[in-house]
Amino acid sequence: MQLGYVTAILPEADLQQVFQTAGEIGYDCVEVMCWPRGKATRRYAGITHIDVHALDDATVESIQTLQQDSGVTISGLGYYPNALSPDRNEADLAVEHLRAVILAARRLGIGTMNTFIGRDWTKNLDDNWPRFLETWKPIIELAEQHDVRVGIENCPMFFTNDEWPAGKNLAHSPAIWQRMFDDIPSDHFGLNYDPSHLVFQHIDYLAPLAEFADKLFHVHAKDVRVDRARLDRVGVLANPNEWHSPKLPGMGDVDWGPFFAALTDTGYNGPVCVEVEDRAYAGSDEDCLRALKQSYNFLRNFVV
Repeated sequence: MQLGYVTAILPEADLQQVFQTAGEIGYDCVEVMCWPRGKATRRYAGITHIDVHALDDATVESIQTLQQDSGVTISGLGYYPNALSPDRNEADLAVEHLRAVILAARRLGIGTMNTFIGRDWTKNLDDNWPRFLETWKPIIELAEQHDVRVGIENCPMFFTNDEWPAGKNLAHSPAIWQRMFDDIPSDHFGLNYDPSHLVFQHIDYLAPLAEFADKLFHVHAKDVRVDRARLDRVGVLANPNEWHSPKLPGMGDVDWGPFFAALTDTGYNGPVCVEVEDRAYAGSDEDCLRALKQSYNFLRNFVV
């Protein structure tokens, strides 16, 4: 396996600084954020460390040289929009850029890009399904044509009260993953697996590793802490942000020893990238670097 980090935690850094940070700490790889240029309304979104619309030959060569010189590779290109948004303009722009990221991954010789399925949170699962198929079949066909794997992160993407309980990403549970992969069967359609999103949903985060072993394209290392006392007061039907919070690996409820034991049992030998969303480490650039170093020191017990 290769230990890396998701570059969203360094929004002000340029690509060279991103690689320099990885090399200095000891990381093997980075998942590079490739959002369109411009502002975003959500934390950790709208970050552009590679502008996929500005990939001329010189830029491609410089990125390849940066990897060679630093000894740090790109594990995948990351772009996490809502391609099924009820706002059709937002959805269309997301699909257009998803296609551009797939083409950029091919041009850069990177075999994976990671994203969300998206969701119209005003509709139930079955009512979302026809649009899911209409939107995602052509995207996966494009990925197949260019030999790029698309890893879907399993985050429910729930932030505000009007989104509960649906969230903004269909692909949040094993039952839905199976339905997705049955309806769009492709070796280029899989998972960017994050155990923390299963913990707060009270789903076994170990069993799906074996069930979906052939769909594990990329792994995010993020922990989560469930406030049991608060949950006992408000219940699971309350806004989940009331009773859970993202944490650095080793500081939450994921038991990482059994997790990596189950992961290695599947034969997985790909990237495991730290995703820092712990608010206790968001006060400054120094805090972010401390989070990356602390996560590295902990996870090197499992990824060597």
